[in-house]
Amino acid sequence: MFNPINALLGLFSLDIGIDLGTANTLVAVRGKGIVINEPSWVAVDKYHREVLAIGAEAKEMVGKTPANIVAIRPLRDGVISEFDITEAMLRHFIKKAHQSLFIPLPRPRVVVGIPSGVTEVEKRAVKDAALAAGAREVYLIEEPMAAAIGAGLPVTEAQGSMIVDIGGGTTEVGVFALGGIVVSKSLRIAGDELDEDIVQYARQKYNLAISERMGERIKINIGSAYPLPEEKVMGMRGRNLITGLPEEIEISSIEIREALSRSVNIIVDLVRDTLDETPPELVADLMETGICLAGGGGTLKGLAERVSEETHIRAWVAQDAMTCVARGAGKVLENFDVLAKTLATDDDRQKPGGSAS
Repeated sequence: MFNPINALLGLFSLDIGIDLGTANTLVAVRGKGIVINEPSWVAVDKYHREVLAIGAEAKEMVGKTPANIVAIRPLRDGVISEFDITEAMLRHFIKKAHQSLFIPLPRPRVVVGIPSGVTEVEKRAVKDAALAAGAREVYLIEEPMAAAIGAGLPVTEAQGSMIVDIGGGTTEVGVFALGGIVVSKSLRIAGDELDEDIVQYARQKYNLAISERMGERIKINIGSAYPLPEEKVMGMRGRNLITGLPEEIEISSIEIREALSRSVNIIVDLVRDTLDETPPELVADLMETGICLAGGGGTLKGLAERVSEETHIRAWVAQDAMTCVARGAGKVLENFDVLAKTLATDDDRQKPGGSAS
């Protein structure tokens, strides 16, 4: 039913694309690009269920909060685990994206990226959270499709293209042609698992308890999936499990590559399995176009070289890989008539020419 108030608010609201990630939430505004890139953390007073901080401010509190405050991530493995807190986080980011327009009650049209393996219940949770946060229309797009659009791959053409999107909670692999996903696979091993691998390695080899944030810093600075031209070292700080005292140990990129090897092998196997299910004609296309790596995990040093060696297909890292999903969701809004068929439908299938419910 036509609502004139919603229509009027819509005239002054921004169309926005959201990458609702396990580790980071990014917001792209149509015509303006990425305007928000903040960690998906929320600090809550657990006795009063009051939200105290969201985003970067909340992440700074991790591991430092008093008993009455808890810093949490309301999404796990790419899906909502805390509905009310996710709604509050979305409301905060939607309002923040509209601050420059001085709109007291923004009612934007929103495209949200979701993992390709989610259930109908999980899809509905994302839609409901976005609507409750103030969106007037919500469309869902599978993350590998959004990442491919954001990376500039020709997803609407007959020529095949392929992306490996490694986020915080999930790794998504997709092969596309004619505006749809031909083959897709999803795995709940990604950036968070790589951080945990480093934490466990430090505990088992050096009896050193380190935080996940320290593990993440080590992964970013010296982590790799393939031998580096020049190996690196870095100080690893934590608590010695035997003495209980603080300790710093120098660790090399060779050791960290060993720590990450199990998870990296699983991700590479997922890429190979996807290629194994890809029709031969599209495989021939991929030998020309190559494999695009996106997401924060896609920037792991040497991963493109490792994928190239294992698949015999050229692999490269997308430009500004971490923002591909959000930029792709934004591009759908900019060219909605052409890209509407790339949106996810309620029966969990991609239908060329279809649109979101």
